[in-house]
Amino acid sequence: MAPSEARQRLLTTASRIFYAEGIHAVGVDRILAEANGTRATFYRHFPGKEDLVVAYLREADAGIRGQLDEAAAGLPPAGAVRAVAASIVAGIRSPGFRGCAFLNAVAEYPQPDHPVHQAVLAHRQWFLDTITALLARIDEAGAEPAGRHFVMLRDGAMAAGCLFDPAAIGETFLRGVDNLLDAHGARRSR
Repeated sequence: MAPSEARQRLLTTASRIFYAEGIHAVGVDRILAEANGTRATFYRHFPGKEDLVVAYLREADAGIRGQLDEAAAGLPPAGAVRAVAASIVAGIRSPGFRGCAFLNAVAEYPQPDHPVHQAVLAHRQWFLDTITALLARIDEAGAEPAGRHFVMLRDGAMAAGCLFDPAAIGETFLRGVDNLLDAHGARRSR
């Protein structure tokens, strides 16, 4: 069943504002005003603000999954990893970039048992598993540490990309990914 237009409008508005300004900084009244929604409509679709935050993260997760699938489609493993890295750089260079939505959210919800924190962990585990699987197609033996290394490079690029020159950060990230792939691929020839 497709979500209602009102629900989607609330979610789209909240997602835009949460990403731009932070989650705790934005109240339900502001979301309602900008989405032209009512409190009754809001609570019909979201029992509370935190449910809206989890929906925002699920939607961001779905977008990133699609972006990764599209970038890696039909490419050999190393090319797929490079294409994923290039898609990350495109995001860093995009107007309005404010870092990783998931890292930003977990900074506001540090309690490990909180549903928002759990949504962040689920996304990050999927991302790590996906990158590790791509790297395993190059060399199974070193895939796990190489996957963690890629995620750390990505996290650093996402954090630095909204603080410093996005072009320089993107270039540095891509160089780091190339070096990682060279080292990871070299393991197989040993």
